[in-house]
Amino acid sequence: MLRSVGATLASAWRLSPGRLITAALLMMLGAVSGPLLALFLGVAVDAALDGRTDVAVWTAAAAAVSVLLSLTMEHFAHIFFFELGDLHKQDTERQLGDLAHGPVGLALHERRDAADRFELLRQQSWTLSQSVQTVLTIGVLLTQITLTAVLLARIEPWLLLLPIFGVPPLIAGRLAEKRLERAELVTAESARMSWHLFELALSSTAAKEIRLFGLGGELRRRHGMVRREVDSRLRRAECVGAALRFTGQLIFALGYIGSIVLVVRAAISGERTVGDVVLAITLAVQTNAQAAGAVALAQALQRNARAFGWLSWIRNATPPEPGPPADQTPPAVLTDGIELRDVAFRYPGTDVDVLQGLSLRIPSGTIVAIVGDNGSGKSTLVKLLCQFYRPTAGEITIDGADLRRLDPLGWRQRISASFQDYLRLELRARSSIGLGDLPRLDEPGAVERATRRADAEEVIGRLPVGLETYLGTSYDNGTELSGGQWQRIALSRSMMRDDPLLLLLDEPAAALDPLTEHALFDRYADAARDVGIRTGGVTVFVSHRFSTVRMADVILVVSDGRIVESGSHDELLALNGMYAEFFSLQAAAYR
Repeated sequence: MLRSVGATLASAWRLSPGRLITAALLMMLGAVSGPLLALFLGVAVDAALDGRTDVAVWTAAAAAVSVLLSLTMEHFAHIFFFELGDLHKQDTERQLGDLAHGPVGLALHERRDAADRFELLRQQSWTLSQSVQTVLTIGVLLTQITLTAVLLARIEPWLLLLPIFGVPPLIAGRLAEKRLERAELVTAESARMSWHLFELALSSTAAKEIRLFGLGGELRRRHGMVRREVDSRLRRAECVGAALRFTGQLIFALGYIGSIVLVVRAAISGERTVGDVVLAITLAVQTNAQAAGAVALAQALQRNARAFGWLSWIRNATPPEPGPPADQTPPAVLTDGIELRDVAFRYPGTDVDVLQGLSLRIPSGTIVAIVGDNGSGKSTLVKLLCQFYRPTAGEITIDGADLRRLDPLGWRQRISASFQDYLRLELRARSSIGLGDLPRLDEPGAVERATRRADAEEVIGRLPVGLETYLGTSYDNGTELSGGQWQRIALSRSMMRDDPLLLLLDEPAAALDPLTEHALFDRYADAARDVGIRTGGVTVFVSHRFSTVRMADVILVVSDGRIVESGSHDELLALNGMYAEFFSLQAAAYR
């Protein structure tokens, strides 16, 4: 918790020291006004009873000023809090973005426990914006408690025990928050599911199938079931927490009543004045408010510490990959090619090899097709080639250099790729395509050439203002595309780089019909051979349509994480194995 306090103050000071100092001073003025109000009221009562009119008037005026400070200073401080809190939240969100995309691999994005914490941070982003005010409130509360203690000791030293009765509510609040945190982590996955179902209900893309299959009632039923499960767990945690807090407040109430009785008895016996009674009652009320504020502050600090803990957990969730340092640059051209030597891979946190014993040499300038059943390991192999993961055994070499030694960012700058789960960038069409090679986004003719390579000119031609058209429904004047049209935009983006050393096409035409896909791959094969002549680049494409891959130089048949067959189309047909069987089945289906 102390670490999160220090981190919040350091962040606020770095972002705007002026706002931080101003807000702290304004809050401190408001903080001292409460105890001083009690003091002035006590003195004013005694002065009025003794007939000291001047003293009574001046102390009453001072009490009025204290009330004014109490009502206004915190309000003005909030102006700076809101600005500083917004800056702090934006800074934390930037950190979160850096954490999400800082690691060179994909492990963080494919871990459920990481997804839980990302979801909790998304849900409780408001905590981050309030953290600066929460931290500064610590100083305010400590000042109030100190002044209150001094004034209580002036009346009756035994009254110093009163703040101690505020400790049980603090402990009870901390225990309640810990119980709620555990419940939130346990229910994070179900909460994600409930949001998914809710977003489906609002999605225009899903609306067709929901209506066609009559899924509206089922979605509501499942959403209600998941929400009931989440709410039930959270409610139980909140009920236990409420019982703990009630017990803590009850202990404080007993101490509060005892202190008032003590002072009143002393006043009756003449040991204390009426002003002392007024002062004690006013301070006791403030002590109650301070105890409640301390409980709320402890809860807020715990939420703040929890959010920082999640950030810290995410920061440490992806330790550096074992193996040699990535201190080499990719070659300018491929002269030898890419080789896999007894490569195996298992995803972090699992004990099953997704790939095992892969050995293969891909000469420079070669076009390779990978086919196989769903889940056979095709896309995992593509991830390894992109350095999204490192092999758990064996090695991949690029012109004889271990891929692990190549700088990942430098290597990826020499890769072009289009994936089955392609990105739908709702920007101008020019930007949505041009971001495939960011340095050349504004280069004249670059986007147009990429569009021609992807055979997407017809898609662009149908847009209201061509490449300047906004895509998607995020804009009032945006144009929504069909699945096939979005895929052509993604393919155009993958064609932005002129001279890649590796072109990866992972089911890039899944939304297209077989004839269009076949024609597209023919076109890509011609372009790939041109690139192969210039840079020795290798093209790897993955497809579940066996008829499409026949133009490849080498076809790999992957099953259960192993390469079970390899060769040209004619060689694999002659082998009369798995490829020949699947090819014949698919060919018969299209007759």
